[in-house]
Amino acid sequence: MDKIREMASFVAVVDAGSFVGAADAMGLSKAAVSRHVGDLESRLGARLLQRTTRRLSVTVEGQAFYARCRELLAALDEAEAELTSVGSDPSGLVRVNAPLTFGVLHLAPLWGRFCDRHPRIALDITLTDRVTDLVEEGYDLAVRISSLPSSTLVSRRLATTRMRLCASPEYLARHGAPQRPADLATHRVISYAYLESQNEWRFSGPTGPESVRVQARIHTNNGDTCRRAALDHQGIVLQPDFIVGDDLQQGSLLELMPAYRASELGIYAVYPSRKYMPLKTRRLIDFLAESFRITPWRSAD
Repeated sequence: MDKIREMASFVAVVDAGSFVGAADAMGLSKAAVSRHVGDLESRLGARLLQRTTRRLSVTVEGQAFYARCRELLAALDEAEAELTSVGSDPSGLVRVNAPLTFGVLHLAPLWGRFCDRHPRIALDITLTDRVTDLVEEGYDLAVRISSLPSSTLVSRRLATTRMRLCASPEYLARHGAPQRPADLATHRVISYAYLESQNEWRFSGPTGPESVRVQARIHTNNGDTCRRAALDHQGIVLQPDFIVGDDLQQGSLLELMPAYRASELGIYAVYPSRKYMPLKTRRLIDFLAESFRITPWRSAD
């Protein structure tokens, strides 16, 4: 218990930025919190905090130890929450943030099933393609699609999706099909504002990585708009297969340059690392992982 108390005091000091703030948050005296941190440093043989009369800062060793302490304390909180909830459903509100198109196409059909399974959990769902600050904006969970998970958040991969370069048969009949990435510079292109590489489209080809800077005829912050423009023969798009997979299967869009593969993206459930995961959030993440064990979109691989 002494180790846990010492770690909790140390984490509280870092979170509050002062011993006084930590003491208030923990309902202890400043002297008690200071003693806990001092005992921890003595036992570890390492300085975790630098203290002056004007400011308090965390050492390099302290930063690494803080992250591990948060994980351990969060695990304890979660274990207690699961134990005390045995025999009853978790309850409360879960605020969820997700990308717009993915949320409409692939998450919206799941919410009813989840609510039926957990009738005491309420959902507040916001869809936006803007990357939100989970902590500042008060979200419990976000679904994000990217090449790598955020280094500042805890994440669990739910599925993957591959970016597909495609256009309609009518567009290709009029303008021809590009054979290699450099050809895209002279084609009509429909670009997506939140693509990680912006207007530099990157591929892995037979001789290694290749990229091209495209000039967009239509530029938009919405994947559905990109898809619709491509179906209306307005140009070439680079979109994930959870959006264009069915169109590729049906032949209304054709995949281009099969020898050049665009990136594969992970679909992640992420939550703030600075607070423990409540059981209600854990249940939702587990449900999403179960739901996407077999992806509903069909890969063209």
